[in-house]
Amino acid sequence: MALFIPEDELEESFVRASGPGGQNVNKVSSAVQLRFDAANSPSLPDDVRERLLKLAGKKATADGVIVITANRFRDQPQNRADARARLAEMVEKACIRPITRRPTRPTLGSRRRRLDAKAVRSTVKAGRGKVSTDD
Repeated sequence: MALFIPEDELEESFVRASGPGGQNVNKVSSAVQLRFDAANSPSLPDDVRERLLKLAGKKATADGVIVITANRFRDQPQNRADARARLAEMVEKACIRPITRRPTRPTLGSRRRRLDAKAVRSTVKAGRGKVSTDD
């Protein structure tokens, strides 16, 4: 299932990043905060929306806005691409429908084998009793 999220549903803000960059860190806003309002997005089906918000975990706010902060790289374009790739990966995972488990019943043969094994074990344990010396 391929989903397309329009550009106008994404909101980017640039903040100063910690980490590598030398003096650059103090003067350039290279980290990216990508916000995506998943709860109110018209481009997501309901089932995908639920799975996406569950997958997002702490990255999702109480209002259903997913916030991804990317500051892995020293320059802004790479961090933008990284944030978008992480959102795309999360949406891709949410598109996969979980397989529902169908309960099965044990076969007749397996039940018989289990009961036979119990009977054998029972006779082995019954033979471990105290030995009587009444002759």
